Amino acid sequence: MLAIIFVIATTRHITMRPSKGQNVIEWLIDFTNGVLKGNLPANEVRGYGLWGFTLFIFIFLSNQLGLFFNLMINGKAIVRSPTSDPVVTLTMSLMTVVFANYSSIRRWGTKGYLTSFVKPFWFFFPINIFEELSSFLTLGLRIFGIIYSGEVLLEMIWQLAESHGILTMALSLPIEMIWQGFSAFLGAIQAYVFIMLSSVYIGRKLQEED
Repeated sequence: MLAIIFVIATTRHITMRPSKGQNVIEWLIDFTNGVLKGNLPANEVRGYGLWGFTLFIFIFLSNQLGLFFNLMINGKAIVRSPTSDPVVTLTMSLMTVVFANYSSIRRWGTKGYLTSFVKPFWFFFPINIFEELSSFLTLGLRIFGIIYSGEVLLEMIWQLAESHGILTMALSLPIEMIWQGFSAFLGAIQAYVFIMLSSVYIGRKLQEED
């Protein structure tokens, strides 16, 4: 929802002389297209531009959500980053794996897709299957681990701030602000890493027989 609001807000008034919001959205499109160009065949980049842009925006905003709106009631988090939940990150990872395999079938056909699992030799089949599983797990668990650990540390700093009144509050707030800034940077990096690794994975599927 936030991603939709962000895109609508920045593209509501598109003009020949771009506004700040339009500059931001154009820069993001160029950025994600640049990532895709480095990993996908040149003739395939155009067809994956919207996918890359949408995925990056969603992950970036999801990573930042819990840093600034981590609402706690009775010790339980009400608002937190969706990507601090392994179900969400593994779902995104699964969608990427399915999309990559679909792209491979679309380009090489069913026969070409299936034979790719027995290359370079037939006994590589279990290794190739294991590689698919490991790609699925590492892609989803990497981002989950980093975002979740960042939020846990923020909660620990906040608990420390509340533990002994004004003194610990004064000492903890600067630490929390510094960690929030660092976590925001990590969230942006992880959004980039996810889209880069996803495009590398898809690119390998599309270049497999080249």
